[in-house]
Amino acid sequence: MTSMLLRTVRTGLALAGLTVVAIGAPSSAAGSFPDPRVDEAPSHGSETALLAGGCFWGMEGVFEHVKGVSQVVSGYAGGDHDTATYGEVSTGTTGHAESVRITYDPSQVTYGQLLKVYFAVAHDPTEVDRQGPDVGTQYRSAIFYASPEQRRIAEAYIAQLQAAHMFSRRIATQVRPLKGFYPAEAYHQGYLARHPDQPYIIINDLPKITRLKRELPDLCISN
Repeated sequence: MTSMLLRTVRTGLALAGLTVVAIGAPSSAAGSFPDPRVDEAPSHGSETALLAGGCFWGMEGVFEHVKGVSQVVSGYAGGDHDTATYGEVSTGTTGHAESVRITYDPSQVTYGQLLKVYFAVAHDPTEVDRQGPDVGTQYRSAIFYASPEQRRIAEAYIAQLQAAHMFSRRIATQVRPLKGFYPAEAYHQGYLARHPDQPYIIINDLPKITRLKRELPDLCISN
């Protein structure tokens, strides 16, 4: 059974009230999430961040609503080029995680602020090799850093959130060097925006965007 079909089946079960696997929430509202103590200095130009946290449809949809973000591309990271296809990645054996590449303007939003969105509303960082109804290593929580500065910011923020007990369980997010990013197939790009009425999107992803707008309005675009 393909991963796409599994998502459809799980969504049907959830709608029927038979099985609902809710994505976990932080111990307090996202609006009370701390800003990172360690962050990059605001600067003009363009930078990229590479994050994984479950199905890339929802991750892409969330970060498309963040101010200063000019592009979000769904794709695969963590494995090799030869296995960077949806069919291969869905087996959970390739080392890839469904990921998003975020292009942003650090004069409007910093890398640390992107991580704040990532931890506060985009996914549950305490889940291990799964996210909500999706199970497998390809749905793991991971930050793929492209520079020593990104690594330093990510590790410091995780330690800050742990010390503040922002989650009821330990953060499981991996911090790994970026070896390569491979864009996903065209039909995955902009999936949430093109299919807002799909039950999977309604149940799993639209609530994240609602939380972003309600609880982190300073980081959210106005529309």
